[in-house]
Amino acid sequence: MLRPLTSPKKSLAAICKVLDAYSQADEQALSSILVMGISQSSDAICEGDLFIALPGEKFHGAKFASNAKSKGAVAVLTDAAGASMISDLPVLITPNPRRAAGIISAWFYSEPMRDLYSVGVTGTNGKTTVTTLLHQIMSFAGRETGLLGTVETRIGSEVLASKRTTPESSELAALSAVMRERHMRNLVMEVSSHAITLDRIRGSHFAVVGFTNLSQDHLDFHKTMEEYFLAKSKLFSFEYADLAVINIDDAYGERLSKSTELSVVTLSRFNQKADWHFTTIASDYVGASLAIRGSGGILIEAKTHLHGSFNYDNLLMSVAIAVESGIDPIDIAAIIPQLTGAAGRLEAVRLGQNFIALVDYAHSPDAVIRVLETAHEIAEGNVIAVLGCGGDRDRTKRALMGKALYEGADVAIFTSDNPRSENPDDILMQMVLDLDIRHPHEVIPDRSAAIKAAVNAAQDGDVVIVLGKGHEKGQEIAGVIKDFDDRKELAKAIEDKR
Repeated sequence: MLRPLTSPKKSLAAICKVLDAYSQADEQALSSILVMGISQSSDAICEGDLFIALPGEKFHGAKFASNAKSKGAVAVLTDAAGASMISDLPVLITPNPRRAAGIISAWFYSEPMRDLYSVGVTGTNGKTTVTTLLHQIMSFAGRETGLLGTVETRIGSEVLASKRTTPESSELAALSAVMRERHMRNLVMEVSSHAITLDRIRGSHFAVVGFTNLSQDHLDFHKTMEEYFLAKSKLFSFEYADLAVINIDDAYGERLSKSTELSVVTLSRFNQKADWHFTTIASDYVGASLAIRGSGGILIEAKTHLHGSFNYDNLLMSVAIAVESGIDPIDIAAIIPQLTGAAGRLEAVRLGQNFIALVDYAHSPDAVIRVLETAHEIAEGNVIAVLGCGGDRDRTKRALMGKALYEGADVAIFTSDNPRSENPDDILMQMVLDLDIRHPHEVIPDRSAAIKAAVNAAQDGDVVIVLGKGHEKGQEIAGVIKDFDDRKELAKAIEDKR
């Protein structure tokens, strides 16, 4: 885990006091122990760290306290159950160590997110694209900007791999402190519903939070759409933010705009009552000519290379937030034609073939519908689409995704995604439930073979689009992750066809 070069030193007694935690050690002993960092992973411990041992689904983090000590941990923060498992390190006990982790991490690094213009974007779809576009706008405008998201973490010119959409709270605080230390002016990040529910952003604060949309996903975790919505809604409070930017074309967004306690800037594709909306979208084969009307009568006219109505929504949010951050609309108009979007999001593979080849991360029913609508907008011929569903995830969306593929593609090819511990054939059976799969549609469990079949079926003017994995570079089958990149597989299939 990346840490600032000038790490603070805080006594264990001070940490205990901030959290109102309990310890069997006396105050003198706690005052003599200096903490130099915080980690929620025993493998990421550095010398002098406080190890935060969290209860988990399978194991309690306290099980790894000895490993943390061997790497240099000087104390453990955990709950009573975890404390009973530790005998060789000083222990601070708190009822909710996950919540405490966010609070103490932000305090330890002196709340670095408040020293940056921090932007958090949430929603089922569009988070990665909005944050990527906003990061690009800010960078082109000459602002040093950090990015935290699904695809990657960026600190200036340094690029790091991202383990999850939103980092654990100790890592988030440390990364924000590194950005502040390196004189970043801005931080743009994705905020997942898991991160909100699991208190990964506890102690964080944003100048602006954005809401893109909400559709069925993650119901293995949230159980109902209402729980999913309420989880997202928690971000839109004074605890976490100062201002909300919300897409009110989405029904949940409209509801949120009326229920949040924050001041709201509204977005809409065509509703002219919204603070930000389009007055013109003229699409062509290379993108679209846009006219955006914003707060106070701002007019931004530009041409974009992005495709698809949902991408115009994403662009609108990034532009609105950029203006709220103080970037001149005239500069934004000049920057828009240079924007490229996010990796694995309608990403083209171009090898001189006579058809369009795309890769997209769509992995929810609504996302599949939207992406296939866009594919039809740019296709001169048929849309040939490949899609699978991930294992050990929300099973209720599989039939809906299968139906979206079947109804949205001229040629639908059902295949595997990341089956994980599940039987790939069982997942496919759930995807094609009640569908009449006959020529030209196919079920091809092997993803590489499915991509090859799609390419071999393509003719002049067709669009081949491979959905579900986007930027991912691996495929998890029975607990083993093997190298697999849809972009490379698509390129290989195109080369082999020649």
